[in-house]
Amino acid sequence: MPLHLTTPLVQSTPLSLITGSDVWLKMDALQPPGSFKIRGIGLACQHYQSKGAKRFVSSSGGNAGLAVAWAGRQLGVPVIVVVPETTSARAVELLRQEEAEVVIQGASWQEANQHALSLMGDNDAFLHPFDDPLLWQGHASLIDEVAATEVKPDAVILSVGGGGLMSGIVEGLQRNGWHDVPVIAVETEGAASFHAALQAGSTVELAAITSIAGSLGAKRVCEQALRCAATHPIHSVLVSDRQAITACSRFLNDHRVLTELACGASLACVYDNHPLLASFKKPLVVVCGGATMTAEQLRHLSENS
Repeated sequence: MPLHLTTPLVQSTPLSLITGSDVWLKMDALQPPGSFKIRGIGLACQHYQSKGAKRFVSSSGGNAGLAVAWAGRQLGVPVIVVVPETTSARAVELLRQEEAEVVIQGASWQEANQHALSLMGDNDAFLHPFDDPLLWQGHASLIDEVAATEVKPDAVILSVGGGGLMSGIVEGLQRNGWHDVPVIAVETEGAASFHAALQAGSTVELAAITSIAGSLGAKRVCEQALRCAATHPIHSVLVSDRQAITACSRFLNDHRVLTELACGASLACVYDNHPLLASFKKPLVVVCGGATMTAEQLRHLSENS
């Protein structure tokens, strides 16, 4: 039995009125750990447990770490999560709520990740935040759920950080025979590692992450993301942090669901009616979630950015 929920597929009247199209929302912000991550990470945790793993090790202070912690608690497997010093107190609190051991190490995710790998024992399983075929396989279930309804979108709009969600969505589209449904991959300026990879023709490491949408802050997108771009129609779109913040605020008002800025990036594409959307009549937005955002934080960002 999977650890993730089948989430609602909701028609959005406010966004449909803005775009003049029939906009649908896949509400993965409603997953128990707060984001889509539990789809792939739950599958991976179950797989590794079946292979004898006695502990899960992760290196994310965000949605991936929370998904590992939640999955571990459900499965009765202890979890250690290594987070960088930049991780918010709120994220650390949520991880500890899920009974994870939290280690704070390093100035960046890369340093935290290296430390996490150094902790690995013989009976441990490492849960990468985005670069694992098991994760993509699990994330693809989001499209399976849509395909089980009467709704076939003519585009899927999603946010890209490390590329795990996009890799899973493309896998889901292709295994359901929806090769004709393009992906609109949205990033914030200052965290656009996928856009940079498309321009370069290979994955490249960004010099720095300057966007405040922390969950999009992978300096290098996974190789699978570029392979997806070679086998499936994908359009790259960039939005500003300001646009993402505004989209989160508007979405909270319109749909009474609080999301983080990473999710706000894809929502901004629709709220601002990006010219690319004129080609589509039934777009689907992946409302990917974000458990660490609070209403107070969003209000502060709205007032000070």
